[in-house]
Amino acid sequence: MKRSLLLLAFVALPVCAAEPAKPAGTLVDFRVDVQKAVANDLGRASAYVEMTGADPTEVSRKVKAVIADGLVTAKAQPNITVKSGNTHTYPIYSKGGRSIESWRMRSELLLESRDAAALSTAVGKLQGGQLAIGGINFSPAPETRRKADDDATLEAIEAFNAKAARIAATLKKTYKIRMMNVNGGGQFPQTYPMARGAAMMAAESAPMPVEAGESNVTVNVSGQIELID
Repeated sequence: MKRSLLLLAFVALPVCAAEPAKPAGTLVDFRVDVQKAVANDLGRASAYVEMTGADPTEVSRKVKAVIADGLVTAKAQPNITVKSGNTHTYPIYSKGGRSIESWRMRSELLLESRDAAALSTAVGKLQGGQLAIGGINFSPAPETRRKADDDATLEAIEAFNAKAARIAATLKKTYKIRMMNVNGGGQFPQTYPMARGAAMMAAESAPMPVEAGESNVTVNVSGQIELID
């Protein structure tokens, strides 16, 4: 029995020793923010066709033909990646809601490019057919965003250290960092929504003027330092 009690006491000792030491000096909490502009180097666009008719089979045939033509047009453009998007078919009921009056089908194509001019040209050509443009948006590519986040994080940590040193120097003390939190911010992609009626016009076949612009990546570092007396 004595041996068991001694073993339990021995195991409990490291837990007590792991408790953080109470601060001996003055504690100062503060935060710094760093914001970096990053190029919106990835463009995305959606193109769609929507048709209504009494015969769902005929509606489906027409929609598929438009989508097939759109795929051929988009794939013919350099530096463009295109894939099929969502397709929805749903009934339209009569006023009384007791019978199906017609069917509506909508199908879309999704375009992506690192070349804003190529995306603009592709969008213009698709508008020249029977496809409408649902919208265009530009944002940093994943690798561009990661690099910007890394750079902003390093700058924010350096700014935190520099501010800590200034605070300590002003009070003529040394310091040590007790706690630090690093938080990333968001990005705000440039979006170009399209008016449905105008987008359907066959005359709109010229390249659409777009400006990819920039997004802001923000990183803040908050923490606590202890001023040593």
